[in-house]
Amino acid sequence: MEHKNTVIFTLLFSLAMTLITLPSPTNATSPSVSALFAFGDSTVDSGMNNVLTPLVRCDHPPYGRDLPGHVPTGRYSNGKIATDFMASNLGLKDLLPAYLDPKLTDFDLLTGVSFASGASGLDDLTLKLSHAFSMGKQLEYFDEGVERMKRTVGEKNGSEIVENALFVISVGTNDLILNLYEFPVTERKTQFTSTDQYSEFLLQRLGSFIEALYRRGARRFMVAGLPPIGCLPLQQTVGGIIDLRPQRVCVTQQNIDSETYNSKLQALLSSLQTTLLPGSKLAYFDIYSPIMDMFNNPAKYGFVETDEGCCGTGKVELGPLCTRLSPTCPDAAKYLFWDAVHPTEAAFFAIADFALKTVLRYLVAS
Repeated sequence: MEHKNTVIFTLLFSLAMTLITLPSPTNATSPSVSALFAFGDSTVDSGMNNVLTPLVRCDHPPYGRDLPGHVPTGRYSNGKIATDFMASNLGLKDLLPAYLDPKLTDFDLLTGVSFASGASGLDDLTLKLSHAFSMGKQLEYFDEGVERMKRTVGEKNGSEIVENALFVISVGTNDLILNLYEFPVTERKTQFTSTDQYSEFLLQRLGSFIEALYRRGARRFMVAGLPPIGCLPLQQTVGGIIDLRPQRVCVTQQNIDSETYNSKLQALLSSLQTTLLPGSKLAYFDIYSPIMDMFNNPAKYGFVETDEGCCGTGKVELGPLCTRLSPTCPDAAKYLFWDAVHPTEAAFFAIADFALKTVLRYLVAS
């Protein structure tokens, strides 16, 4: 009976792999991606934090109000996030589940999951503050997931899934906010004399993480840069308090820091691909430009509000401060931000569409 079940599952897996290689009815750029695996912070977390302290969780209303069934899943938005749209565009699945989702099946795992953890970062001190899953812990979960896949479909098939998968990494914002921007005195401010030095420290850690995935068989990487951190509603609020400024405006220096970091990230990825990671494809995913375009040209995207989030006052609420008791805007699609840090589903859609038209075409090309 056990042998019979194994044969049936193998046949079903083979059929699924065949279907994945067929042209998708969505705007998929290529049939060659077997799975999507996401790592990093809340921008790509689809529910990993649901088992952690309430401080870093969002598995409660009004989060998820515009998802099918209006159920909060642990996504830091009113609906889908960018990796959900990417998985759909690649013809893999409609929603990219979290690895720790109790409903996750072995079959679901084969086409990808998110290992990302909201409030995570590249700096260990960030994790001491947030208590989220570190990048190292996310890597451990990935190792566990790969072994699970190989038990399901065999060593060879499991390795091929990893080799043909797309790895999305989005991390770094929390490190700058928590260790440099939000508190007047921090250990990193004492240790590093400039934001540039701290960025170099973060990028070294990011490079090591990419190399670790490469050693495990990963070959295609989409690495997101930093957003315009100074334009996040929370940073506008904090910046206004620090500068005694009544009007809400972007913190210029924080945006400059993001742009500098992003330039260094592009150089790092180019260096890794040409010198250390033969046979790999590493693409820098520019999220700074589309978010700034949404901020500066809101009508182009149907937005009417870019300075404040949809939840509560829109100035400070996120996670445990954005609750079922918080008033929310009637139509989140008119807002760039859902809470004081995270984009709405409409903004995430625009970000994923930008990825589809740019880096995805390069990464999935044979």
